[in-house]
Amino acid sequence: MTLETNEKLEGTPLIKPSSTEHPLHESVVEACRSVFDPEIPVNIYDLGLVYTIDITDEGDVTVIMTLTAPGCPVAGEMPGWVADAVEPLPGVKTVNVELTWEPPWGMDMMSDEARLELGFM
Repeated sequence: MTLETNEKLEGTPLIKPSSTEHPLHESVVEACRSVFDPEIPVNIYDLGLVYTIDITDEGDVTVIMTLTAPGCPVAGEMPGWVADAVEPLPGVKTVNVELTWEPPWGMDMMSDEARLELGFM
């Protein structure tokens, strides 16, 4: 069986992988951890809302993230909070935060730390 180029294999990530090898990656992750969903006392990174952190060699950062629900009251503000947290980092040239709804966020995306904090473990 052959697949057309636009067909996805089951289990293929829907979001591209992060630039985990880039020297700025850990700093960007920590900046994302400084942003909290106002309705849940856990940072957005450990909640699993950050899907991809893409960093170019020039220091351009793209964060692809979602929210707990499309009707989230801070949907218009949270991308700005993330950009404001990442932009001041040394070595960051530009920041672009993109919201996506695919795949939809689920509680299974939370880190163990977030589950513990919220009493799910």
